Order: sequence, then structure tokens, then C-alpha cells
Amino acid sequence: MLNPNFVLVGILIGAIGSLSYLIDTVRGKIKPNRVSFFMWSIAPLIAFAAEVKEGVGIQSIMTFSIGFFPLIIFIATFVNKKAEWKLTPFDLACGILSFVGLFLWYITKVGNIAIFFSVLADGLAAIPTIVKSYHFPETETDYLLH
Repeated sequence: MLNPNFVLVGILIGAIGSLSYLIDTVRGKIKPNRVSFFMWSIAPLIAFAAEVKEGVGIQSIMTFSIGFFPLIIFIATFVNKKAEWKLTPFDLACGILSFVGLFLWYITKVGNIAIFFSVLADGLAAIPTIVKSYHFPETETDYLLH
């Protein structure tokens, strides 16, 4: 088993990248897609709650951070209107499909099938950001840390 301190290193690395992204969001330099960041926060936070219920130790903090950082960025898009990306029907459709994937992940009792739906939901949540970044690269950061 890995040393639990590696969890803290992982959280720190994620926090550094997320903090710079958060600062650029608040300043209005970048425009995160709300659908992607909201959906990216849900699954890890659900998993964190399940881990706490099951008595998972310090490792659960990593799961929490994986959901918390996108949630903070999602909230930050409401702070500065320059950081708001106008959602399209395509974005919303991907969000709905991602939510369906999360729902199927939640109700599935078979481990591998649940993992499949979790990955599917995460991938569907990424599509709006990928499309936005391709067509409007100036709405994203060029930092290597992200």
C-alpha cells in the first residue's frame, strides 16, 4: 500500500493547478464551461460521501479534492460575468447525458459496470469543454499545470 502522505502530495499538486485556474476564472481571463465543471464535481463528491460512510481513511480526502476543486471553479464562474461561458443546447445535452451516466453509475451494483458508467459520465462532461476549447482557444489557459 502507498504511503498515505502521497495523498497529500496529490492534493497539493491538484490544488496548485486548480488555484491558478480559479484565479484566471475570477479575473475573467478564461471562461470555464459550467456544465463540465459542475458534472466533474458531482461524481467525486458522491464517491467521497460513500467513502466516509465506509470508513475509508485519509485517502478519501483525495476523492473530496477531486470534486471540490471543480466545484469551486464552477462557483467562480458566477463571480465575474466575464468568466461566464454561454451554454448551448449541445452543452446542456452533454450535461444531461453525463447526469444519466452518473445515475446509472449510482444504481449499478456491479463494480465494472459502475466504473464504465462513471467514466462515460466523466467523458460526456468533458465534451463541451473540448469543443469550446477547440473553437475558442482563447477561453482557456495555456498553463502546463492544468
